[in-house]
Formats: sequence, structure tokens, C-alpha cells
Amino acid sequence: MNKIKVALVGQPNVGKSHLINSITGATLHVGNFSGVTVEKKEVVFTKENHEITITDLPGLYSLNAYSPDEQVTKDYIINQDYDLIVNVVDANALQRNLALTLQLLDSGKKVVLAINMIDEIEKIGGSINGEEISKLLGIPVVLVSAKQKKGIDKLTQKILEMYTFGKPSDKIQYDINVENSIKEISDVLEKGHFEPKVARFYAIRLFENDEDIYKKIHDKPIFLELHDKYLREKDNIATLHGESDSQTALSGARVSVTKFICQKALSVPHLDTSDEKVDNLLIHRMLGLPIFLFLMWGLFQATFLLGEYPMGLIEEAFGFLSEKSAQILPEGTFSSAISEGFIPAVGAILSFLPNILILFMGLNLLEQTGYMARAAYLLDGTLKKFGLHGKAFIPMVTGFGCSVPAYMAARTLKNPKDKLITMLVISFFSCSARLPVYVLFISAFFESSSAGNILFLIYIGGAIMGLIMAKILRLSLFKGEAEPFVMEMPKYRFPSIKGLFRDLQIKAMIFIKKAGIFIGLTSIVIWLLSAYPKNEVIEAEFSAKIENAINDKEKAKLEIEMSSALMEQSYIGVIGKAIQPIFAPLGFDWKLSVATVTALAAKEVAVATLATLNKVEATDEPTESLIATIRESVDFKTAMAFMVIIMIYSPCLAAMSTFLSEVLEVKWRVFYILYPNILAWILAYLTYNVLAILGF
Repeated sequence: MNKIKVALVGQPNVGKSHLINSITGATLHVGNFSGVTVEKKEVVFTKENHEITITDLPGLYSLNAYSPDEQVTKDYIINQDYDLIVNVVDANALQRNLALTLQLLDSGKKVVLAINMIDEIEKIGGSINGEEISKLLGIPVVLVSAKQKKGIDKLTQKILEMYTFGKPSDKIQYDINVENSIKEISDVLEKGHFEPKVARFYAIRLFENDEDIYKKIHDKPIFLELHDKYLREKDNIATLHGESDSQTALSGARVSVTKFICQKALSVPHLDTSDEKVDNLLIHRMLGLPIFLFLMWGLFQATFLLGEYPMGLIEEAFGFLSEKSAQILPEGTFSSAISEGFIPAVGAILSFLPNILILFMGLNLLEQTGYMARAAYLLDGTLKKFGLHGKAFIPMVTGFGCSVPAYMAARTLKNPKDKLITMLVISFFSCSARLPVYVLFISAFFESSSAGNILFLIYIGGAIMGLIMAKILRLSLFKGEAEPFVMEMPKYRFPSIKGLFRDLQIKAMIFIKKAGIFIGLTSIVIWLLSAYPKNEVIEAEFSAKIENAINDKEKAKLEIEMSSALMEQSYIGVIGKAIQPIFAPLGFDWKLSVATVTALAAKEVAVATLATLNKVEATDEPTESLIATIRESVDFKTAMAFMVIIMIYSPCLAAMSTFLSEVLEVKWRVFYILYPNILAWILAYLTYNVLAILGF
């Protein structure tokens, strides 16, 4: 079976991910590109005895890469081994997207052009002549609609044909002045044993001030001959085009080509103004912000209300599983570790999976419909008042899902100060890993009718604190104004249902894997630390009392007292009491102190730790039993102080590692590690004492 490697390339918001999702029978693989934290998506499928692997590269506007994501794509296109490029363009922005297409054709690679969202052009009575574009560019062109799965089979067929019979295009020619300068430089490069197509591409990239290509040829023997001629031809191109530099002149030359192509092949009878009508409401100067807050409030209401029923089913399933495992496995340490440690802890975490998926689905819907970009524009003025760039909204909202991609999304901020301020406050935007802790304590201390409102206030409260901290940082450590806000507004679109569920499937599997392996193993370690060393004196003393108990109620009470006494003498009890003085001013007992520390690994571990330390019964619904235990053993002011700690202090180790890989300055790394933990302790202390003064 032949193996075909395809690079999927396009500008942001052209629907590359939707296109991948529309390919039926494909297997999706998600990971990171080697050596970086940029996400890598691949689909693998078979067609006509060929195994096709498509790598979805991060979006970029041109090969003049500015962000790390764009650099990853550029490096892949230029340096990696693959068979051909599928360039996806948006039919609604054909001329702008074709500028990247021309750069890809300059590279001398085999290219297939997929013009996506053709259904939207046809809906308004427009048309695109794919055959004409194919003739002008010298490459296969396929009109597709990823949403409607239109043209997908034809696209895969063109991939096979291009792989088997196709050649790189040789039809792209710029104006005579540009071509003469390209030839002057490429002739010199060919003397240095560069192939003609590579020499032409490198010449073009040199005129576009590409430092990566400049470094490639700097140490070559032909560099001395090349250098003077290169500088002279750069000036020629700029002068003959009336521009300040050759890069701008080349950009103008491409605009001329793309404009000509669209005049020949694109017919749009009228503009669709429905987006403007919707925008008049959603980004209205007075109504826009209340609408945004209402949508977010509705999302958090749904997180509780819709997640309640499946949560109960998961709890029952794990309660049954714990009970059966205790019956089936031989009595001993292993059986107890599984039935009393691993299963209840994992069950306590996975019972919150429906809430997390509902939150993710809501955020994905807002993103796919095009509303998130409008929200960023809407909040730009507000963010400016707090010293943040308008684009900071995207990573901050992403932080509601997970801090790791939120830190990576901050790369879109070009100014180093804007980027660093944003990254330093992202942890105030509570990630989904904190949600199980919030749900547990809200369920324990508030009525179910008000739970959604309380959750909304927690998330908004964290966001407000993040904005205040951003203002403090801007006034003290990062003086100056944020850069002006410029952002492309995508068209409103109905979301891809398959894309939504594919994304939820990925997030669910990541969460389940994390709960089953990392959190499960952690819970076993915590159980072992809580079960050993054995104290035969305490066991014998309470066993005698239990045997002489008057009734079952007194017997159950004595068993709880024995369990508590044994745990206090265990390894985890010793550790908890050693660190308790740090948290004692917040009202924490040793169990809450241990949960606070273990949650630094992953916030969900706090729930698993409390489930293990409070001996959640295997026969109960684990979460219900834990809620009741928390309600009885923790007072209100301590619970609120604990939630403040969870909301503000350092995120999980994965998020912290991502920050440290993105920010190399030692002083900011140290600041990042210290300041949220100190701030969290101070605010938790104030919360506890203010509530105490108020009589709680």
C-alpha cells in the first residue's frame, strides 16, 4: 500500500479542521509538533490502495511568519518531507487567501487548491469558476463545502492524481521587473548547486527579507558573489515599484495576480448584509456587553442543570463498581486500594465529566459561530482600561477550558509586554479542572436552584480579579499603553455538528485518560499513605468498644471515630499536620491542607484526595457521600476560603510547564511561581475572617 503524506495549509478561519472532520472513515491523531507545544492534528484514511495521512498545520497568513504557530507551519512547508500540499481557501475571501496560495506555488511543491465554503457563495447567487482558476494557476482546483461534505470525494481523488501524475506549477509569473530580479539571484544560487525551483523560491524569499533562508545560504561559497547582487536587486525592485522595500513590492505584485484571477473566475452579484444586521445587535455599544454576560450566565446555568442527570448515572455506576470489586477481589491491601481508593476517587472525578463537556460545548459553539471574535472586539475598550490588548480576550476565554492552550493562544499578541501581562493573569480565569471542586463545594453549601448563579459569580469574580491584577501590573511593572487592536471578523456560520462532537470526543478521552491514569494512581498513593502504618493499639481499643455498642447507630459512629484516629496516625496524617500551620489561619484542617497541596498537580486531584481521606463508602453514590461529608466537617467560611485558594493559586503542573516554556526570563518565571500563591493565601485569609466577623 502506497503512503501519501499531505500538508493541509491555509489562513486562519478557512475551515481546515471542518474539512478534516468531513473526511469519513478517517482516524484522528492529536499530539504536539516535535520540540514545541503547538498542537498537531493528523487524520489517516485509505483510498484505492493508498494510505493518506493529512497533517493539519496551524493557520498562517503568509510565509512571513510572525507567531510561533506560523513559524511551525513555515518550517514544515520548507523543511519537512511530504508529498503535496492541500491549500484550503475561504470562498468568501478568495482574493486575500490566494496571496498565500501564490507563496506556496513559489515553493515548487505540488499543490491542490480546495476552495471551501462554496455553499455560502452559491447561497447569495454567486459562483466561482474552478476550471478557470486551475488553468491560470496550473494546479488542480476543487470547490468544496466541508459543512455539507460537498466535493470531499473529488478532493481525495485529486490528491491521488496529483501524487501519481502531477507536477509543481510553473505558471506563476510576476511582472517583468520582479522576474528579472528573481532570475539574477536564482542564477547565482544555481551555481551553488541549488535546483532551479529551489533557487527561484529562495530568491523570492530573500526579497521578502526571510531570515531563515538568508541563514541557509550565508555560509555557502556563493554567498560573497550573491550578496552585492542581492542588495542591488532589492533596491531595483523597490524603486521600480515605487515602494520603500522589496517585500512590499512583491506583496503588491501578488495582489495584482490575485485580483486578476478573481476578475476572471469570481462572480458575486451582491453582498450579504445579514452579518451586519446581527452585528448591529451583538456588538451594540449599549446592548453588546449585557448580551455577552447573559450568554455566559446561560452557559453556566446549563453546566449545572443539564449535567445533573448524567452525573447521577455515573455516580451510581461507580458506586456499583466499587461494591462489586470489594466482593470479587480477595481480601487484602490490593482489594482495599482498588475498592476504597482507586474506584471511588476516579468515580468522584468522572462524575463531573458531563459538566465539563457542557462547558466546552458552549465555548466551542460561541467560537464556531464567529461570536467569540465579536466578543473580543466588544470588550476591547474595557480591556484597554485595565491595560490589556483586545486580543487578550481569546486566550483568557480559552482559559475557562484549559490554561495550557490559553497560554499558547497568547502567542497571537505580538507585543512582548501585552503577551506577558495576559499570561500572568490567565490563571484567574478558572479552567475546567477547577469545576469539580466548585461543583462539590457549591452542592454542599448552596441550594441547587442557585448553584448556576453561584458558579457564574465565581467565574466572573475570578475574571474581575484578573483584570484588576492586569491593571496593577500595567501601572507598576509594564508601564505603557497596549497596542491598537486589529482583528479579522469571520462570517457568522452554523457550527459543524460533527466537528463539535469530534472535539468533545477528544476532550472527553483526554479527561478520562487523565482521571484513569494520573488521578487514579495518585488516589492509590494517597490511600496507601492514609492506610499505613497500622496502629494495632487503636484498632484493638475501638474494636472492643464496637463489640459492646448498644445499637447500629452507635457502632457506625465508633467506626467513623476509629477511621479518623487511624488516619491521623498514618503517613498522610503526619504530612497533613506538618503543613497545617500554613493553612490554619484559613480554618483548614489537615485534610484540606493535603488537598490544597496535591491539587497543584491537577486541580481535580483535590476532589479525589478529599474522597480518599474522608473514606467515601463504596456502596454509596461517591459524590453524594462526599458532599454530605464536606457539609458536616467543613464550616461555610472555611469552604469559601478553600474555593478562593483553588480559584487563584498556581494552575496545574502542565499549565505551569507551558508558561515556563513560553517565558524564558528567570525573573518572570520566579514571579509567576510566587505571586499567585501569596495572593491566594492573603485573599483566602481575608475571606475567612470577614465571613467570621459577619457571623458565618
